[in-house]
Amino acid sequence: MLALGSATLSYAPAAAPVARATRATVSMGVPAPPALESLAKELNPVLGYWDPLGLGTADFWSKGNDATVGWLRHAEIKHGRVAMAAFVGYIAQYNGLHFGFPLSLPEETNLQYAAGLTPPEQWDALSMQGKFQIIVFVGFLEFWSELGASIGEGHYMKGGKPGAYPAFPEKNVIPFTPAGLLNLYDPFNLSKNRSEEKKAKGLVSEINNGRLAMLGIMGFLAEQKVPGAVPALAGIVKPYAGEIMNPF
Repeated sequence: MLALGSATLSYAPAAAPVARATRATVSMGVPAPPALESLAKELNPVLGYWDPLGLGTADFWSKGNDATVGWLRHAEIKHGRVAMAAFVGYIAQYNGLHFGFPLSLPEETNLQYAAGLTPPEQWDALSMQGKFQIIVFVGFLEFWSELGASIGEGHYMKGGKPGAYPAFPEKNVIPFTPAGLLNLYDPFNLSKNRSEEKKAKGLVSEINNGRLAMLGIMGFLAEQKVPGAVPALAGIVKPYAGEIMNPF
């Protein structure tokens, strides 16, 4: 079977009965779920619901539209959070703000904070051991996001809440959990006692800020790699000669 956009083609031997399409990957022209249209209007009343690729009615991996929408919404919220952290971190690093201790030893070879390095160059200067630790830690967070959601309140593809991050248990699952990491989703209990109305409003703000941050951090990197690509940043960020998409 070959799926191309909204078309699904089936191939069968000549002697076989007429083949039927078993699933559609994207359904163009099908009305979007009301919840998506409502959220889109809250996010941007002027643009409203705009889905030229038909993702809102898609069926990824034959899991159904509800699972697909849950996956897409969770992915957007997660990437938005990463982009917000990256945007703030980029500005902080570009202006020379950093931890007051070396991230690798021996200290005399610790070049990640050498004067004049831009954020991508600072990453390039990290030792392989440092990069490995960061990537493994992020991988662990991803692992727990999937496992914890499945054994907790529910996976985001199975009726769970997109964007929610499961709290770490106090014992009996992993040998050691720092107290401050027990609940990364709401570490200071700021959301715990908020009304549902305020939570919904906060989610809308978070998604919009995440979208803006994704454009912002990619704008920084695009201007560094291709000077003049983002005229508003011309002369503000320095060119980068390395390979942005190659972390090693």
